[in-house]
Amino acid sequence: MPYPLSTLRAVLARVFPALALGAAALLPVPAAAQGPASVPTAAAPTPGRIEPGAELTVYLLTMGQGDEVWEKFGHNAIWIHDPVRGTDQAYNYGMFDFRQENFVLRFVQGRMLYWMQGIPMDWTLPVYQRGNRSVTAQELNLTPRQRAELRDFLEWNESPENRFYRYDYYRDNCSTRVRDALDRVLGGRIRAETQAVPSGSSYRWHTDRLTADDVPIYAAITMGLGEPADRPISRWEEMFLPEKLHDQVARMRVRDAAGREVPLVASERVLVPSAREPERQAPPRRIPGFLLAGLALGSAFLLLARGAARSRAARYGFAGLAALWTLFVGSGGVILAGLWLFTDHQIAYRNENLFQLDPVALALVLLAPALAMGARWAARPAVAVSRIVVALAVLGLVAQVLPGLDQGNGIAIALALPAHLGLALALRRLAALPPSAGEAAPARHPARGRPAPVR
Repeated sequence: MPYPLSTLRAVLARVFPALALGAAALLPVPAAAQGPASVPTAAAPTPGRIEPGAELTVYLLTMGQGDEVWEKFGHNAIWIHDPVRGTDQAYNYGMFDFRQENFVLRFVQGRMLYWMQGIPMDWTLPVYQRGNRSVTAQELNLTPRQRAELRDFLEWNESPENRFYRYDYYRDNCSTRVRDALDRVLGGRIRAETQAVPSGSSYRWHTDRLTADDVPIYAAITMGLGEPADRPISRWEEMFLPEKLHDQVARMRVRDAAGREVPLVASERVLVPSAREPERQAPPRRIPGFLLAGLALGSAFLLLARGAARSRAARYGFAGLAALWTLFVGSGGVILAGLWLFTDHQIAYRNENLFQLDPVALALVLLAPALAMGARWAARPAVAVSRIVVALAVLGLVAQVLPGLDQGNGIAIALALPAHLGLALALRRLAALPPSAGEAAPARHPARGRPAPVR
């Protein structure tokens, strides 16, 4: 069966950045849903007859946040009430199917295909009621001709040959498709009023704001987002969020069929109430918490290395902690580099977090534990690699003051740099220990006082 857009956000949020999810946005690519140029238009009214579209009522539906991370961004749809046909369809641009051909490959490559589908309202509302998610309906003050044109376009867009489109996290998603459909029948008014108006925000700012309550997912997504996520966006682009499209149509005024200027929203009502707290209006300050975690991790490396000379438990503890940390750092760097070099996840390109999540650290997954357990051959390469990792992390910090390198990666620096430095100092300390401190001294022959041969 088809699955809603919100479910894929879960998969993207947890796999892409961690990555999780952004989180990432692709360059919009023409797809089947954008279709040929022959899009239907409403017929002109015949004198003496009711104008086509007069029987229709059009609503913008905006769905609020839910509990799960993939529900944090909300959702929207266009509801058309048609008493003549006896239908109430919510046109939803967030459909996908795990059974699609090459689903996993498309997901990894960032080339997902979504489709649009009309779903009866009596199927739609119970889903949000069960999830304690609000549903708000704004009746739109469209002329009969605009209503008919919108209905005809949505029905055309729903046809099998036109329904699919290339999904993009930020630039071509369920909300931007709804925005574009409304803008089309309004003659480009939404774009004209918002495209040149700064929003004062970025894709990262909104993503951090909406995922902040789930700290691991928040960290994974924001670390997976590259420099494109920090570009200031306009109000037009900001409507990748359903709530921002809701706010924009509430501000607009249009001309009705008689030429009078009226609000675009004729009325607004809550179809499904929610007892949830209002969503955050700004991202929280997370850098101090991540800095404390980084300092704690770096200190743990130093304390364990100090005890390694006399405690087997300290050596094992250091080996395990160092292996886990460097595996996290190195594999994270491989993922970030792979997203940049080999996929269409453009929102992950040019990611400065590669200075902190460094693939070179993978060498320490073996070298650091080996040195901790007394393998003297690992001393020089372990110290050398750890210095490279620290140098790159420091370079990433310095890069923050350089023009053009202003990615919002404070939490990655706060977490990784102290930990990298602590690990490097700890490895240097271990390398300076005498051989007998990290391994059992060779047994001596009881009679001659010489080391006994190992058998």
